[in-house]
Order: sequence, then structure tokens, then C-alpha cells
Amino acid sequence: MRIGIYAFDSVTMFHLSVPQMVFDEVSRLRLGRWETFLFSDHPGCIRTAEGYGIDGIHDLDAARGADVLVMPSWFSDRRPPSEAVCQLLKSEHAAGAVIVGLCLGAFPVADAGLIGERSAVTHWYAFDQLAQRHPVIDLDESVLYIDHGDVLTSAGTASGLDACLHFVRSRLGASAANAVARSLVIAPHREGGQAQYIERPLPPQPNDDSISRVMDWVTQHLSEPLNIEKMANAAHMSTRTFVRNFRAATGTTPAVWVRERRLDEARRMLEVTDESVDKIAAECGFGSPVTLRQHFAAAFKTSPTLYRRHFRSVPSSSA
Repeated sequence: MRIGIYAFDSVTMFHLSVPQMVFDEVSRLRLGRWETFLFSDHPGCIRTAEGYGIDGIHDLDAARGADVLVMPSWFSDRRPPSEAVCQLLKSEHAAGAVIVGLCLGAFPVADAGLIGERSAVTHWYAFDQLAQRHPVIDLDESVLYIDHGDVLTSAGTASGLDACLHFVRSRLGASAANAVARSLVIAPHREGGQAQYIERPLPPQPNDDSISRVMDWVTQHLSEPLNIEKMANAAHMSTRTFVRNFRAATGTTPAVWVRERRLDEARRMLEVTDESVDKIAAECGFGSPVTLRQHFAAAFKTSPTLYRRHFRSVPSSSA
């Protein structure tokens, strides 16, 4: 299998190396005859974001006839790809090549028209820009990669490892993917999606002072039952008026906003405290750890325990 990886000036060495490490390991472990090569708009040398020069880069013609073409990332300004690159991706896709867009590499794949109205993923901080550029794409922040068979996209940065391992698994089976993962000392499959990595600061305070005061009050009383009637009373409004004004000020309903704040506080406590999941559920107003786990999994595609394992910033008292 011939796998072409697009190289460009200012690409980071990590992004460029991910598909090479994973796919070349297939050959090193004698799991299959997979060959990777670097290509670009012009042959010769490129300079990475770290300032290193890499030579031996092939031109676009060398990528014709490859089984897989990988866009390992993209320019930080998300510029449109050259017409030549677009034509290459289109023609090779039509000829049966699998097109892979890792991280920001989803941009040139989308610009070449290869995603259409299907689902895709990219780094979470670029979601809005990709959505504005291609509003018909169904973007999904809850996953680490999406594979349509002919087109594969992945979420931010290290998710490229997950996507490449998935590709190995889809072509050679789970045992081969596990062997590659063990050799590279990485997890053969990670739980959850990139939703758990997205920073979700409190939304801007509304101009309505009464709504703003209620929002401040809610954040100080998350452990208590917080129904609409109680919040409306705190705002000195009828429930109907409160719901209407709250939606006008925040763009969402009181119930959804309160749930998001409870989840934010649960994430904070998982990161910086050693409290049990039961205690966090009570402190954040979920009532039971089962309810917390259900809402947490729905929002972040992982469990509180796994989230803490990845993100805790204090040592465990049991350690």
C-alpha cells in the first residue's frame, strides 16, 4: 500500500510524523507492505514550524496512483488549497484512493468537495470557521475521528494517532492495530471524544440586570433544587416572563443553562479536588452519581472517572 503524506512549509513535525510513525510501523512489524512518502506542490525541501528543513519531498505527480493520500494538518490561516492540490485530491478520490484529513487537514479535504453533506470532524477551535466555509457539512465535536470508507477526518492534534490506528484496524484487523499501538506505546483505543477537551467558559453576562443577578445566584446554589419557579421568584418575575426574558438574554432555556453550569462545576471538581463522584454529584445538584454519569456521558462522551484520570491536577489521596 502506497500512502502519500502532504508536506508544506510551517507544518509541525508532530502532525507530519503521526501518519508516518503509525503506517511505517506496519512495515517494521511485518504486518503488511505499507510505504509512506512525502509530497507537496513542488519537489525539494520544506521548512517545518520548528525551523527544520526536510528535503526529498516529491511533487504532486508522485502522489498519483497512491492508495491513500493524507493531509496531516493545514496552514494556521486555513487558506484555500491550490487548484492543483484540489484537482489531485478529486482525481485520486475518483480513482479509488482513500483521502484522510487529520486535524486541520479536514479543510483542504472539504474545500476539494469530498465531504459534501456528510459528517466530519476537525480540531474543536476551528469548528466555527469550517462550518462557515462549508455550512452543509455535519460537524461532530463528540468523536475523535469519522470514517466514511473513502474519506476519513480526525479531531485535533493527537487524535491523528487514533484515526491512523483505526485505519490500520480497518484494513488489517484489531490484532495488527494492537501490535502497532503496543510498539508505539500508545492506547489502541481512547475513550470519549474531543468534547471533553473543549474549554467552556461561562457565557457573557446578559444586559438584563435581573437575569444577570439570578445567574450569579444560581452558580452559588448549584447543590440545591433549582426549578424554574424558584429561579423566577429570585428574579421577582412570573415564570412565563422569566423564561421569555432568560431565553432572550442567553439564547437558551433556564434548565439547559443550569445543567451546563452543573456540568462545568463537576468538571472543575474532578480536575482540582479529590472528592468522590458521589460527593461531586451532590455538590453539583445532580442528586445521584447515576444522574451525573448519564449527563456527563451525554455531554462529553466519557465518564467522570475517565475524565478525572485524564485531567486531574491534584494527586489522589489513595496514591
